[in-house]
Amino acid sequence: MDFRLADDQRALQDAMFALIAAHFPRDRLRALVDGPARPADAVGRDGTDGTGGAGGAGDTGGSGVPGSPGGHGSPGAASAGPDPGLWRALGDAGFFALRLPEKSGGTGLGLPDAVLLFEAAGRALLPGPLVATHLAAGLVPGAAEGTRTVTALSGPGPAEHLASADAVLLLDGPVARVLHTEPGQAPHALHARPFRSVDPTTPLHHVDELPPPRRTAPPGRASSVPPLPGTVSVGPAPAVLASAGPVDLPAEAARLSREAVLLTAAQQLGGARATLDLAVAHARRRVQFGRPIGAFQAVQHLCARMLVRADLARASLYAASLTETPAEIAGAKLLADRAAIRNARDCLQVHGGLGFTWETDIHLHLKRAWVRAEQWQSTEESEELLANELLMNGAEENAPDVWRGVLGSENTPP
Repeated sequence: MDFRLADDQRALQDAMFALIAAHFPRDRLRALVDGPARPADAVGRDGTDGTGGAGGAGDTGGSGVPGSPGGHGSPGAASAGPDPGLWRALGDAGFFALRLPEKSGGTGLGLPDAVLLFEAAGRALLPGPLVATHLAAGLVPGAAEGTRTVTALSGPGPAEHLASADAVLLLDGPVARVLHTEPGQAPHALHARPFRSVDPTTPLHHVDELPPPRRTAPPGRASSVPPLPGTVSVGPAPAVLASAGPVDLPAEAARLSREAVLLTAAQQLGGARATLDLAVAHARRRVQFGRPIGAFQAVQHLCARMLVRADLARASLYAASLTETPAEIAGAKLLADRAAIRNARDCLQVHGGLGFTWETDIHLHLKRAWVRAEQWQSTEESEELLANELLMNGAEENAPDVWRGVLGSENTPP
């Protein structure tokens, strides 16, 4: 299979890079990171300096693990939502509506093309609930145009940018649902509590419980009970029982969840490529003992391993965007998470003491990678899915084969 990009795909990604350079240059990122200190209520109610998700995804290497009490949040992280001007610029450029049909205001492109744009967004550390708003395009009014910000949840747990969301996409079952709220009211509607994120550009809330789903009424037993306040179903709504929650849409939520995993992996790949470029540039520029440090074998090996990780993740990601199978997507997420976290750590190593300073962007890539590794599908969930896939679809063994392996050929029963 040829994974080289076509000319149109290169042009699409180049246009995304140009858009980011115009609307979110590095000084905008640093202004967001170095902004005013977070209010006191951004710290968890138990007083800990929390972060996103359950810790231990990928190679986190000890302190600063997302979700651990020892995770280090930034001292000056801004808790405001995505910049409305940036969000509208992304909407005007068709970032959110990329996969909508042309008759619906989109460009009619596919998931492989979306992966390229999200890879570029991850390379630039573009903030905001990009994946959720992209998935909500065509489902939530204003999402495709970038006039509304949408976050999403697939179950109880951390939610990004909840306080600034205009709507919340709920993918906790076979039914895709949308919770519409006034700006700033989503945490109250979901009884969410804020806690400090390890990533200074990704404010987090923890949601303990989602609104209960509704059941679909049997044929001929339609109910005239209106939907629950604030909750609507995506697509044509079948009749519901009086005691039910949101209505069903077969497999809709599962499809959106798979796409969310894949697009998050694309952002991880962008981060892995960015830290690789930072490491190589520094190895060429930094001189020690009269030679660039890139001339030393130890540094060369670090950079070579970074390249291998990024290329393996890229090939897996591009393949998964074509097949869209759960196993391929899980494998792509595993490789992309590993590449993003390990490459950021090796980039720190190449930079030496300079890499651990606040002024460099390396720590931002590492912290964002930690948060993304727990979003949508964690390392443990991906591994479990792949293990089940292997068990269910592996080569079958007949009884004599099993006996021969356990007892030896001389003890094989007739």
